[in-house]
Amino acid sequence: MASERFLCKGVSWHREGPVLALATPDGASQELGLAPATATSPGGVDLGFRVISRFGERYCLGFHRVYGPDAREHTPCPRQDTAARGYQCGPCFSRDDLRFMHDVHRSGVAPEGLLSYLAQNHWLYVATFADGASKVGTAANLRKWHRLAEQGAVVARYVAAADDGQIVRVLEDAVTRAVGLAQAVRSAAKTAALALPLDGATLDRINAESAESVRALLRDGMEISGFRVVDEQWEPPSSWSEVLASNGPQLYPHSLAAGEHGFQVQAMIGAAALVQIQGSEVQFLVDLARLKGQRIELGDYQSEIPDVQAALF
Repeated sequence: MASERFLCKGVSWHREGPVLALATPDGASQELGLAPATATSPGGVDLGFRVISRFGERYCLGFHRVYGPDAREHTPCPRQDTAARGYQCGPCFSRDDLRFMHDVHRSGVAPEGLLSYLAQNHWLYVATFADGASKVGTAANLRKWHRLAEQGAVVARYVAAADDGQIVRVLEDAVTRAVGLAQAVRSAAKTAALALPLDGATLDRINAESAESVRALLRDGMEISGFRVVDEQWEPPSSWSEVLASNGPQLYPHSLAAGEHGFQVQAMIGAAALVQIQGSEVQFLVDLARLKGQRIELGDYQSEIPDVQAALF
């Protein structure tokens, strides 16, 4: 993929490990493996790129048509336009079946294919990140494990199994109102937390207590049916332990909104990459989620060694 241009669609996780999801200028999808097992050199995956988007601009990632639980079609943005909201231009947003996802349990309005997707079993979970911040979230049955891997949870527990995606979102809203758990944590905050993570026992206790508070609400405070309370812990990928055991990594100080960057990806949690810059003895944490919607050129690029090292010696 050297010296090729792509639109970055973000970090995705497979059971085999993380990938950087990319699209060629004509819209064809490609994946760049980021797991050490896919590396061509010892120690990790060499990732070099130049940001070719104009500073501050993100580009539309197109739209989806959904036909069922495991059937959907992605169409690249016909105009290759800049994003107006999130990662979509206005016309692509208006054609995207997924735009109904988060309001269908209130409105009841959604395309037939999306309703078919939502008819599968869904899971309600509580995820805790490296600084102890926790959130409530949902995952479709086919995405049960992958959703939490991509979220970058350090500890997580499933607290309910719902008959469908509408019921699980009613539960999610109830948990936010009654227990106070947020439904989102910013990617930048997740990455920053990994620089000074709480110990594993503390994170597990925080997660267990939050999960039990949710279960108590679900057992005694809900007037709907179609779900059951569960107590199941999520098993993270093996790379989690490598990132959490790293010795004082620093936050990558260069902006991914511009410039040339290059480093070796050694391990990842969610979209946060533990990397080594050539010529540096310090490990850094890079939030690769910031590349989503950016146009990049892959190649033999290298990051400048940050001055932050001077304060470490």
